[in-house]
Amino acid sequence: MTMRWRASAAFWILACQAAWGASAHWTLGNIPSDYQGRYGTAHTIGIFYDPTFLQYQNPNVRMKLTVPYIAVTHLPAGTKLTNGTVSAHSTNQKTTNPSGLGDIWLAAHYTLTPGIVPYAKVKFGTASARKGLGTGQNDYEFGLGLNTTIGRDVFPFAHVGYRFVGSPPGERLRNIATFDAGVSAAANLHNVFTVMVSGEQSEQPGYPGPRDAIVAWNYNVTVAGSGIQVYVDKGLSSGSARLGGGIGGQIVF
Repeated sequence: MTMRWRASAAFWILACQAAWGASAHWTLGNIPSDYQGRYGTAHTIGIFYDPTFLQYQNPNVRMKLTVPYIAVTHLPAGTKLTNGTVSAHSTNQKTTNPSGLGDIWLAAHYTLTPGIVPYAKVKFGTASARKGLGTGQNDYEFGLGLNTTIGRDVFPFAHVGYRFVGSPPGERLRNIATFDAGVSAAANLHNVFTVMVSGEQSEQPGYPGPRDAIVAWNYNVTVAGSGIQVYVDKGLSSGSARLGGGIGGQIVF
């Protein structure tokens, strides 16, 4: 999984909430994460990605705003990130350690039927292109979520999407397809476990796209879904981090 959260890391939580049929509510959450890997470069890059999100959800609509902070170590000069993963590569041997505001994301999901959920996302290019924390350009993604239930406690899910990538001058980044698929299982009202795979094409031709496997645990303190989340991310391609993970929480009100 790229740092979609990384947009997908939060999905296993949201999928279970939707399946349990909550009425209209707000959710405020934060899940600091850390990743180490080469991302197709010659250097081991460390990325600390700390997204805070605010979400509104009712039985048909889910809107989520995500505002991240990023701190990076050993980023090759000229390399640019997108949403916390490498978008534009550089062969420069000089490295920097930038930090600051990441790209802000706004996502909207609409439930056509209980199992079919189209979505749209906008990435605002708020991360500094000068520091390499982003491209400085907006991205737009459209896709479809497919959710179902097996019995009362097992929730398979999948997403497929297509992202229109904003390319900074001289980079020639390309539009990409994205996907994730997995299953969440509720051991009881408090403990939810998830396994999933996630990936996308590389925005820069000639480099590997990220592919990841994720194992996650969600502990719900309240029936509404307030609680803590822990996940571990193992990269499956050289375009991903070698290993990453995060721990955080959310409040539903």
